[in-house]
Amino acid sequence: MTRQVIQTVRGRIDPGELGFALPHEHVMCDFIGAAETGQHRWEREDVVEVMRPYLERICELGVRGIVDCLPAFIARDPLVLRQLSELTGLHIITNAGLYKEPFLPAYAFDESADELAARWIAEFEEGIGDTGVKAGFIKIAVNPGRLIPVQRKIVRAAARTQLATGAIIASHTVSGVAALEQLDILEEEGVALDRFVYVHADEEPEMAHHFAVAERGAWVEYDQLKEEEEERHLRLVVEMVDAGYADQLMISHDAGWYQVGEERGGEVRDYEYIPEMFLGKMRAVGLDEEVVCRLTVENPARAFAMPGV
Repeated sequence: MTRQVIQTVRGRIDPGELGFALPHEHVMCDFIGAAETGQHRWEREDVVEVMRPYLERICELGVRGIVDCLPAFIARDPLVLRQLSELTGLHIITNAGLYKEPFLPAYAFDESADELAARWIAEFEEGIGDTGVKAGFIKIAVNPGRLIPVQRKIVRAAARTQLATGAIIASHTVSGVAALEQLDILEEEGVALDRFVYVHADEEPEMAHHFAVAERGAWVEYDQLKEEEEERHLRLVVEMVDAGYADQLMISHDAGWYQVGEERGGEVRDYEYIPEMFLGKMRAVGLDEEVVCRLTVENPARAFAMPGV
């Protein structure tokens, strides 16, 4: 059997080393648009100085890893992530892939799915640019509802990257209709559907869509947890667990967000709610320790593991 690994910004680790992990967070972002963004727009030292205490705090709360979900052209900076990982000891995973318009570069429209996949595969095999940091998963995004042509192409590119690397695809999706259409494309391409994460599923109001995605073998991610919506998120988690899908469920905050262009990154949202409050709330509504461990430790490790060549 091929050895499984998780690719972090500091190198490969055994999946068992990941520990309590938050599978959908952000360190920084820049939503100025693909044509204008770039490392010239931020000072790495400032980002590190501002974000380090937030990451150190969750380490104190028992978190051992985060998945940074900002793709290229929205301020993905592997060197910032690696420095923060080195300073805090936190395992951080970054990605290959693209977001959606207006954050797509011109080549996303001009190139074929195979050409896009070749770019992304190189970031797994050779590293991102000249940073030496390798991608650990594939991040894409689609609009709610039916997919438009460029998004269908990007999903196919993600599928071909997945087949070449074994990495999981995490897709900013929201809509159950869009999630199911992506699964259809992935099946056409020969991808095992347990290599897909339905990101922002907690925004889809129809529970039937959550179940339909899970029934096909994909991951369902409730990743915008916050105290203000605690009751709703607890209900979602309980419904999924009761339906038998605890092995395909992950939880996170979609927090952080040092905002490029704002002084000291603007209003950063911390990553503390799940470790500090939500885990206790899960136990209080009757979810046992085995389920809590599955959602926070075992599932992220299985999801983000890939073959080590």
